[in-house]
Amino acid sequence: MSEDRTPNNRGKVILGEGSLIDEDAILGYLSPRRGVGSVLTIGAHARVRSGSVVYAGSRIGAYLETGHHTIIREENEIGEHFSIWNSSVVDYGCRIGMRVKIHCHVYVAQFTVIEDDVFLAPGVKIANDYHPGCPDSKECMKGPTLKKGCRIGVNVTLLPYVTVGEGTLVGSGSVVTKDLPPGVVAYGNPARVHGTLEEMRCKTGRREAPYL
Repeated sequence: MSEDRTPNNRGKVILGEGSLIDEDAILGYLSPRRGVGSVLTIGAHARVRSGSVVYAGSRIGAYLETGHHTIIREENEIGEHFSIWNSSVVDYGCRIGMRVKIHCHVYVAQFTVIEDDVFLAPGVKIANDYHPGCPDSKECMKGPTLKKGCRIGVNVTLLPYVTVGEGTLVGSGSVVTKDLPPGVVAYGNPARVHGTLEEMRCKTGRREAPYL
């Protein structure tokens, strides 16, 4: 592990061996919020591409990989093999497991929990505030909980407090307004269960079932 302290509103960066950071990426950017730590820890073999900003106060496991112009805010705990692609944002205070893949133009709101092996397709938007502008909204904020291995399709919106069950597939363009059980296929606005993963059949004909 190497340690570096740089000027211009940056804290200490503890960076694992074998990492490759583009010259104009920013590591350890200090949060404007009070009481936030000034140390960023990233495990070995990270690949951070140009335009990306990773704030101080977060801990990220080995094999982080970013696209261009991604932002990872402070007070996040993120596991190994985390991939986040172009122009996506993880806001502060999230808990993200291992082998999570976040595609382009995704917004993950504060206080979201994402378990291992979750996939978020391009354009997914996650909310955490039922009553924006309410005097108590700051104390009530809570993002969704995405259980292990669930898959969220293109341009899905996930509302605060909901839980998406383990392995569940949410179809493109859906709005998830309430909890979804494990192992189902759900879609629509609001998203409703339309079957199970076992019932799905491959539309391309390459295999009988896509998830079995």
